[in-house]
Amino acid sequence: APFHFWFPEVLQGSPLTTGLLLSTIMKLPPLTLLLMTSHSLNPTLLTCMAILSAALGGWMGLNQTQTRKILAFSSISHLGWMAIIISYSPKLTLLNFYLYTLMTMTVFLVLNTNKVLKLSTLMTTWTKNPSLNAMLFLTLLSLAGLPPLTGFLPKWLIIQELTKQSMATMATVISLLSLLGLYFYLRLAYCATITLPPHTTNHMKQWHTHKSTNISIAILTIASTTLLPLSPMLSSI
Repeated sequence: APFHFWFPEVLQGSPLTTGLLLSTIMKLPPLTLLLMTSHSLNPTLLTCMAILSAALGGWMGLNQTQTRKILAFSSISHLGWMAIIISYSPKLTLLNFYLYTLMTMTVFLVLNTNKVLKLSTLMTTWTKNPSLNAMLFLTLLSLAGLPPLTGFLPKWLIIQELTKQSMATMATVISLLSLLGLYFYLRLAYCATITLPPHTTNHMKQWHTHKSTNISIAILTIASTTLLPLSPMLSSI
């Protein structure tokens, strides 16, 4: 923000695989330029843009019903966390980007496997493939930054670094703004695993599909939820 207006609309009009590339790989070139020039950037300007990104990404994602738009505003919000710390600790920005890419890749692959584009469709996938939806549930909670999952690690380290830099106020503000993102992640998780649509006709539920769970999704889910105990090693690297 404030240069974010194109992203939700482009992501909404793209297939999930293209959306995955836009949300992850396409951020690498501008992020590389920012990392290379991090020592000469204006920290005050970056902090203001980071707070604005976290606020807009949270507020505008609240009333969305399209999964791709929700993930687009989630991406804007996460970029705020990367931008606020880039002047003080570029390594933390890179770590945040890597873990965000890991978790977002898992979410996009699960949604693509289940062919989910909106929340009403997401509500009907639990009976078809409960294992994938359980993976999606855990990954969404990790993306929200809840402990003891992987997504808590970058937020924890960023808040710690901001406090060391005497920016406790900014750390508090961006932490409170992340609660907005937590709401729509919990909303997605609720629709994915806790809600079942009403059935007016009696029929046998198809609990398992004939497709086996993709091994890459399983590996990404494990990495997206269990890396927090490795935080001393990751922070030292």
